Amino acid sequence: MQLQRGLQVYTQVCSACHGAQGQGNQALGAPRLNDDIWLYGSNPKIIADVIANGRQNRMPAHKQLVGEDRARLMAAYVLSLSQGDGGG
Repeated sequence: MQLQRGLQVYTQVCSACHGAQGQGNQALGAPRLNDDIWLYGSNPKIIADVIANGRQNRMPAHKQLVGEDRARLMAAYVLSLSQGDGGG
């Protein structure tokens, strides 16, 4: 259920840059999310923090748009993309 809710928010907010299956978009500077490469860590809390607060003028902050609870749901879904848990 948590992954399904995360998918819904991911589709609305993240897929435009990171792709429907997390394949990324080099032209936009949006990295792949469906591999096992995590430059800043694969901890759900770290991922949720990046979603909420952005990263180094590359990833925009989404806290105002999604809030902290939905950022955590999105983090769980994004992490599942690289683990083969039904994400991609």
